[in-house]
Amino acid sequence: MVFLRSLIFLLLQILITPLFTLFALLSFPFHPITRYRIISGWALTMLWLLRVLCGIRMEVRGVENIPKQPCIVLCKHQSAWETIALQKVFPPQVWVLKRELLWLPFFGWGLAMTSPIAIKRSEGHGAIKQLLAQGKARLALGFCVVIFPEGTRIPYGQRGEYKMGGALLGAHCGVPVVPVAHNAGRLWGRKAFLKHPGVITVSIGAPIDPAGLKAKEINQRVEDWIEAEITRLP
Repeated sequence: MVFLRSLIFLLLQILITPLFTLFALLSFPFHPITRYRIISGWALTMLWLLRVLCGIRMEVRGVENIPKQPCIVLCKHQSAWETIALQKVFPPQVWVLKRELLWLPFFGWGLAMTSPIAIKRSEGHGAIKQLLAQGKARLALGFCVVIFPEGTRIPYGQRGEYKMGGALLGAHCGVPVVPVAHNAGRLWGRKAFLKHPGVITVSIGAPIDPAGLKAKEINQRVEDWIEAEITRLP
């Protein structure tokens, strides 16, 4: 049954994505946040399908910790689920992602319309300069900036190296840095086809004020909170 439900979800995803890509391309003349609100309908649709077809529901803790102002969200990365779900949890947002994702047919084209910060990791210092410049510009537009500090999806129960990019952006722009933990990998694993029913818990930590902190200190606080919080989740 899990296989069949996962297969139906995938087929519907393949059918629906080109339609939303058309909406995304037609939204080009609008303000970036207006474009985002239109395109994020895809994510809300996927969450609905996951709940109805696959039995995956979401519980969010710490909603009161979401700042009223644009912020930087540093989130644990375990599966594709959180890239979808964060769009329902947080205000309008942009993501820091691999440039290659924009080349994917349909999905990548729509993604390009959401004003992402698409970096080439191999550029090293150049990628950091791009992140700082474009991150500051996106925050000024009213977006939150979502970064997965581990850089790639890490299997549930494991821990990756927390990169400094998000903490550097927080220190550079002086905006709150919000750590986010979750246990999505229990139900939808890294690069997994099967999606198991159950409740995914998302926990939002208290925002970290970067004033007076070095990027290394911010990064360490984020890592310590996320990894400790994961052990407290169901």
